[in-house]
Amino acid sequence: MSSLSPAKANPASAPVHPAPLRIGLIGFGCVGQGIYDILLRLPEFGAEVRRIAVKNPLKARTLPAEHFTYHADELLADPDLDVLIEVIDDANEAFRLVSAALRQGRRVVTANKAMVANHLPELVALQQNHGGTLLYEAAVCGSIPIVRTLDAYFGQEPLRSVSGIFNGSSNYVLTRMGTDGSDYAPALAEAQAKGFAETDPTLDMAAFDPRSKAVILAAHAYGVLLSPAQVLNLGIEHISATDIAYAAVESQKIKVVAGLYLLPDGQLTVLVTPQLVSRESPLYGVDEEFNGVVIEAEFAGTQFLRGRGAGGYPTGSAVLADLAALRGDFRYAYAKLRATPLAYTTDLELEIYLRTDNETLLDQLGFTDITEEADEDGYIVGYVPLDALLQHRDALRKAGAFVARTGNVRPAPAHSAASQELQAVSS
Repeated sequence: MSSLSPAKANPASAPVHPAPLRIGLIGFGCVGQGIYDILLRLPEFGAEVRRIAVKNPLKARTLPAEHFTYHADELLADPDLDVLIEVIDDANEAFRLVSAALRQGRRVVTANKAMVANHLPELVALQQNHGGTLLYEAAVCGSIPIVRTLDAYFGQEPLRSVSGIFNGSSNYVLTRMGTDGSDYAPALAEAQAKGFAETDPTLDMAAFDPRSKAVILAAHAYGVLLSPAQVLNLGIEHISATDIAYAAVESQKIKVVAGLYLLPDGQLTVLVTPQLVSRESPLYGVDEEFNGVVIEAEFAGTQFLRGRGAGGYPTGSAVLADLAALRGDFRYAYAKLRATPLAYTTDLELEIYLRTDNETLLDQLGFTDITEEADEDGYIVGYVPLDALLQHRDALRKAGAFVARTGNVRPAPAHSAASQELQAVSS
């Protein structure tokens, strides 16, 4: 009489489970905590945080003190860590750590958009020269997979434009102002109370944050490496109920739109400003802390991606995707960097809505056409040179002026006999 016994596994047919990724985590704020929690909830993913480096030993944290080291260089020196994840808020220190890791040929994931935008040419060169890999999906638009979409899916196809709402904090404030009739200050306070805006909201509200993201996407979408200073960024710090009402009368909303536009002459321009957005735009319905990206491709047509743009879990999900990609030896192709680079231009005229009581600014901006003017509300609509906006953007902020573009763009008269207007894709 025979007894039943468990069948022996056939080694040739047994599934092969990769060894767990050993993670070194630099930073344990909102995003770092989110990544840690996600990996705990997904043990089947096969990644474990072995070491965590933080800066402040006195800060209260959700884990006991023995889980932390206070010297991030210890993680760089640890050969047993497979991947380093950098999620600190100091762009200079982040670059020091990330560049050192890449010189070691290591695999790194970062969520620091300012660091990547300010040093992208160097980071690309470090990867090429030392064999390391840097992924940064989490640096742009939170949970929306826009970097890899542009790099891999649209790595060869020409793109007419990439535009969208890249900052959830300012979008939340604008939503509250538009739906509740809130003034700017209480809407910002609400965003801060809910964790959507920082205590110092300058990077978000003055559009420095979405400008960094636009610079990163320019490299993947068009193969153009830009300095952030080359890109116009104007924010919403001085927006008022008057501006919201002006948009509403026209059945529009004000959104901070980052736009990368391929012009008819084959040159690229990048703009990050408040914009009057019509109901026909996919961005019109992107509210609260959500982000949205519109891709206008030459052959694929229009693509629209929408998702949560900030927070520990949405950003952590992008880090998780990068970890999975690293396990498959994925690295950015930067396919369009190899081609002849596009020329970048600011030699354009934009139609803007400007509200200010500073007449000196009107002279400095040099309006070439006035299409609308309301003295009682203190606003003017018309065309100004983009270079003038770049030159005087700090003066606009200091004067408390508010600027929004209508979406209409045309060539500067000195370089085009035609005055035909070019309608921006996401107006």
